[in-house]
Amino acid sequence: MKSSRFAAIANSQQRNSIAIEEKGRRSELFGVNVFNEHKMLQYLTKDALESLKDAMVSGSKIDRKIADQVAEAIKGWAISMGATHYTHWFQPLTGSTAEKHDAFFDLMPDGTALEKFGGGQLVQQEPDASSFPSGGIRNTFEARGYTAWDPSSPAFIYGTTLCIPTIFVSYTGEALDNKAPLLRALSAVDEAATAVAKYFDKNVTKVNATLGWEQEYFLIDKALAHSRPDIIMTGRTLVGETPAKGQQLDDHYFGVIPGRVLSFMSDLEKECTKLGIPVKTRHNEVAPNQFELAPVFEEANLAIDHNLLLMDVMDKIADKHQFTVLFHEKPFAGINGSGKHNNWSLATDTGVNLLSPGSTPMKNLQFLTFFINTIKAVDTYEELLRSSIASASNDYRLGANEAPPAIFSIFVGKQLSSVLDELEGVSKGKLSPEEKTELKLNVVGKIPEILMDNTDRNRTSPFAFTGNKFEMRGVGSKTNCAKPMTILNTIVAKQLKDFKKEVDALIDKKSLKKDEAVFNILREYIKTSKRIRFDGDGYSQDWENEAKRRKLSNNRNTPEALEILTSKESLSLFESMKVMSEVEVRARQEVDLENYIMHTQIEGRVYNELVYGFIIPAAIAYQNTLIKNVSGLKEIYGAAHKKFSEGQLTMIEEIAEHVVSLKKMVDAMADARKKANALKDTKKKAQAYCNNVKPYFLDIRLHSDKLEKLMDNQLWPLTKYRELLNLK
Repeated sequence: MKSSRFAAIANSQQRNSIAIEEKGRRSELFGVNVFNEHKMLQYLTKDALESLKDAMVSGSKIDRKIADQVAEAIKGWAISMGATHYTHWFQPLTGSTAEKHDAFFDLMPDGTALEKFGGGQLVQQEPDASSFPSGGIRNTFEARGYTAWDPSSPAFIYGTTLCIPTIFVSYTGEALDNKAPLLRALSAVDEAATAVAKYFDKNVTKVNATLGWEQEYFLIDKALAHSRPDIIMTGRTLVGETPAKGQQLDDHYFGVIPGRVLSFMSDLEKECTKLGIPVKTRHNEVAPNQFELAPVFEEANLAIDHNLLLMDVMDKIADKHQFTVLFHEKPFAGINGSGKHNNWSLATDTGVNLLSPGSTPMKNLQFLTFFINTIKAVDTYEELLRSSIASASNDYRLGANEAPPAIFSIFVGKQLSSVLDELEGVSKGKLSPEEKTELKLNVVGKIPEILMDNTDRNRTSPFAFTGNKFEMRGVGSKTNCAKPMTILNTIVAKQLKDFKKEVDALIDKKSLKKDEAVFNILREYIKTSKRIRFDGDGYSQDWENEAKRRKLSNNRNTPEALEILTSKESLSLFESMKVMSEVEVRARQEVDLENYIMHTQIEGRVYNELVYGFIIPAAIAYQNTLIKNVSGLKEIYGAAHKKFSEGQLTMIEEIAEHVVSLKKMVDAMADARKKANALKDTKKKAQAYCNNVKPYFLDIRLHSDKLEKLMDNQLWPLTKYRELLNLK
C-alpha cells in the first residue's frame, strides 16, 4: 500500500495542462448540438413547427402524424451531425440520469438496410422499470416502465447519440422519476401565478419558474483519488488528519485558477456551450481544490436538465484531464463542503420578473404580493422544504460552519424587514386617503431604492432574498434540483391559489378595491409568517433555542427530515395540487430512506476495509519497527536503555491503544449493522443506521487520525489530505 500512495503522488506531479483550442465566439458555438428553434425552422414544416411550439408552451399533445414529421426532421438533423444512435434520456429515482441506446440502423423484410426513426420511437419507449428504485410501485402494479417525450426540453446530441429528454412512468401512470412531478409542479405554479399576476397586468398568459443553480465541486488528481478506496467507493474521505494548512488563510477563494484546472474549465465550457448549457461564471471556492460554475438563469425544467447533463459532462472532461470530480457535499473533514445554491424566481411571458420591483407603486405592489406569498409558503411548509434537501451525504454538510443549518428560516435584510413591519400596520378594511398616499409614496414606492442598498447578505441563511430572487442554499452539490424545485413550486402554487381566493372574497363580499384587498391579505400574511424571518447567525445555540420557541422544525438528519412527506397535510397538498398521488409520495419516501440506508451501509463496510486492510496492518508494522528499535537499545545499554527509549515505548503503547480501540469499534459497528439489517421496516432500519451505526464513524475516524499523526509518513498507506488538497 505504501508504494501505491507514493506512485500516485509521483504520477500527479508529472501532469501537464492540456491545450484547449478556442476558435470563434462562444455565441456562434452555442447550441450547435441542440435541436433548438433555429434548427426547427430549418427542418420542420410550418404545421409541425407550430404544433411543436404549442406543445412546448402549453403542454398540448402532438398527434401521431405530426410526431412522425418531427421524428423524421430530428433524425435527418442528428445523422447530419454524425449521430448513429438515439436514446430516451430520463431521471429515475436514483438521483442521476439513465439512458438505453438504440441504433437508427434497421433492416427491411427484403434485407435492405436503412436508418429508421419514427414518431413512435420519438414519443414513447419501454426501457423496463424492474431494476430501478420504485418504492414499491412496481410490486403493487406491473414492472414495466415507459418513457414519454418532454417537448419542452430540446433534444441534443451527446457524442454520437441523439438524446431525447423524457419522463418515466409505470404501466399504470405513476411517476417513477423526478421530472414528471416537477413538470406538474411547474404547471401548478404557472396556473396559480398567472391568475394572481392578472391583478396587475391583464396581458399575462403564462408564468415560468426560473432557476439559476450554482454548482460547487472539488477536483482531485485522478491517480490520487484512485489511491483512496474511500473516495472511490463513497465519494468522500472517511479518515484523514486535517493538514497544517487548509483554508484558514482564505488564499484559495477567488484566487488565480491553477493551470490544469483552467484547461479543464475551458474544455468543459466549450462542451457545455455546444450542448446549449449557458455557463457563465467560474472561480475558485473557499476550500483548497474547490471550484464553482454557474450559468445564466433559465426556465426551471430546462435548467435542471442542463445541471444533470453538466455533471455527466464534468465527469467525462475531468477524466480526459486526469482529474476526478467530487460532488459529495462534504468530501473532506475540517474544510468547506459543496452546495448547489438554487436561485429561484417567477417570470411572466410579458418579460417581467415577479420578484423584482418596478417603476410604479402598482408594480411594486405586484412585487410585494409574490415576495410575501413566497415567505408565507415557506413558513407554512418549512419542514417539507427541509425534506427536499435531505440525503446521507448532505447530512455531513448542513449545520457545518460554511453551510446553512437544518433549521429553515428566511433572510430578507433589515431594509425589507422594515418595509414589512410598516405594512403590518395597515388598517383592516378600507384604507384612508392618507394611508394610501403614505403606502404608495413612502413605503411601496421606495422599494427599488431599498433593494439597491440591500447588499448585506447572510451567506448561511437557508433561504435568502437576494435582490430579485430567492436563493435556496441548503441544496446539496450532487442533489437533483428537481426535488427541491418540485416542492418549492408546489407550495408557492398552493399559497398563491389560497391568496387569490381570499382577495377575491374581500373584493366580492366586502366591496374593497383590489389594492385594498391585496394590502389587507398581505398584512395578515406578514403577521402569521413572522417567525420564519431571521437575520442573525444560524449556528448559535441561541438561534436553536429561539427557533424552538418559534416552533420551527429542527430535523437534523435524513430519517427525521423525511418523516413529514407522508403527513396528512403533505399528502393533501400534493394531491390537491395534482403534483403527486399518495402512492407516488410514499414511494419517494421509501426510496429516499433506502438510499440513506445503502449509503450509510456502504460507508460502514468501507470503514471495515480501511481499518483491517490498511490502517491496522500499517500501525502494527510501525509498532514492530519501534519494538525492534527498543530491543536494539536494550542490547546496547541493558537496563539503562529506558532513558533512551522512553518516547518509543510511549508510542508503542499509544499505537496499541488506538489499534485495540479501532478493532473494538469496527467490530461493534459491524454488529450494529447486522442488527439494523435484520429490521424489515424501512423507517426503523434507517433510524437504526442513523442512531446505532453512524455514531461509530466519528470515533473510528478519531483513532485513525491519531495513528496517522503518530506514524512514520513513509509507512502510512493512505494518501494524506496535504497531498490530495494541494493541486498544482
